[in-house]
Amino acid sequence: MGMSTWSICTTWLKSLIYSILNRPSKNKLVVEHPHELVPFLEIQVFAEADEPPVLAAPSDGPRLFATHIPYQLLSKTLHSSPCKVVYLTRNPKDTLVSLWHFVNKWNKENPHQSWSLDEATDRFCRGVSLYGPYYDHVIGYKELSLKRPENVMFVTFEEMLKDPHDYVKKLGDFLGCPFKEEDEVNEVVKNCSIEVLSSHDVNKSEESPAWFSLPYNSFFRKGKIGDYKNYLNDESIQRIDTLTKERFHSLGFMYGV
Repeated sequence: MGMSTWSICTTWLKSLIYSILNRPSKNKLVVEHPHELVPFLEIQVFAEADEPPVLAAPSDGPRLFATHIPYQLLSKTLHSSPCKVVYLTRNPKDTLVSLWHFVNKWNKENPHQSWSLDEATDRFCRGVSLYGPYYDHVIGYKELSLKRPENVMFVTFEEMLKDPHDYVKKLGDFLGCPFKEEDEVNEVVKNCSIEVLSSHDVNKSEESPAWFSLPYNSFFRKGKIGDYKNYLNDESIQRIDTLTKERFHSLGFMYGV
């Protein structure tokens, strides 16, 4: 599972895929945070060389991991592996605003390191971002999904949010775990809705995980399409849209504007 998104979108996809692959254990989402059930490779699994890797499932079952690492750094591994990859991206303007909120929460104890929105916009457009430039990140996995559709499923947050039922079915088929009954699909969609997930005590917790300095509730914000309109001015929107057309639309990927 790869992502160019931040916070709630990543958390939502983790919840959906965990529920699809572990249907008898779906109630775990009520008491365990999605980031504990589906660990990040770069943060939780291999961050400490002297500790054994965290496994997302028993050794005799499928293992489920997440990563923000760009394809450009994983190309050799992905091309030599039969693993399935679900890549989720989000409109660049909403991604920027989500990233801005997340970074400033991270730097809350160090206000001098916080970013203004103008500074965050400038960095984003120059490709200075966590885990590398947004556009390169998305393009890498988008092109891989076209070359290896049997192994890589590329989805957008906007499409999934508009029709979660259809995408949960598609995810089940892609992951080799198809649904037999529509009621099963409806149950996963309901249990993994952002509203339901946000209501669980574990996801409202002020406690911080051992592997990160922010509390569990920092991974849940709005998850709304077009929230950037409440933050970005016309000049910033135009700047990002122009860059999006240059980077995405020139390749035939009509997305983000």
